[in-house]
Amino acid sequence: MSNNRFNDKVAVVVGGTTGIGLEIVKGLLSEGASVVVGARRKELLDDLEKKYGNKVVGVQSDATVEEDQIKLVNTAVEKFGRLDVAFNVAGASKSGRIGDISEEDWMWTVNLCLKGVFLGMKHQINQMKKNGGGSIVNISSLNSEVPMWGGSAYASAKAGVSMLTKNAVLEYTNDNIRFNALLPGLIETPLTQGLTNVEEINEAYMDRIPMKRAGKPEEMANAALFLACDDASYITGSTLIADGGWATTGYPDLSKFL
Repeated sequence: MSNNRFNDKVAVVVGGTTGIGLEIVKGLLSEGASVVVGARRKELLDDLEKKYGNKVVGVQSDATVEEDQIKLVNTAVEKFGRLDVAFNVAGASKSGRIGDISEEDWMWTVNLCLKGVFLGMKHQINQMKKNGGGSIVNISSLNSEVPMWGGSAYASAKAGVSMLTKNAVLEYTNDNIRFNALLPGLIETPLTQGLTNVEEINEAYMDRIPMKRAGKPEEMANAALFLACDDASYITGSTLIADGGWATTGYPDLSKFL
């Protein structure tokens, strides 16, 4: 396996300034890629550009806005000449039981987690077709296969991401584009701290995770980078679970905590 799997490749990372997305960006840069990073917070994008120089271009953008997704792809072509690899990472959740969650919170979650991936893929695919091919990795979730109390919007959206990934295989394999989804379990990110910082909730999770720990963002980045690189050249349409074995035991009952 090469240490420069992305040498001279051009990548777009949608949601690349924190957590898993940031680790993907760092991994790409360490292996020779040029990277366009999309995110809402300009100060974090500026920090990346200052740290990594002309190998990174930050684009302040909203994953749910089509014009912003177009801007990300166009920036990759304008700055670096092409687009070879894309990672659709942006996601978050507003929780609530089905009978309680507001339509606004439901649509906020689904738009970010599913519509954002669709819009990213749409324009990434069209550019990759012009290049002669590429690879797209979408960040789904273990919740796409395992339900979570109060997480119906998130779980439904992430299930959509997994199926969107598979559908793309049928439509664009002849264009030499591969599509895969990564399904993280509990990962140490700013988005999960609100749960894991509560001792009783963290213990409930650990009781269910055979490896008895949360995953690290860099572990998810390693898996995503593998799926994107040529070492995975015969892998497409996969939904790779990276969860410390959690899928074998199921979710804890969080209803008594939330």
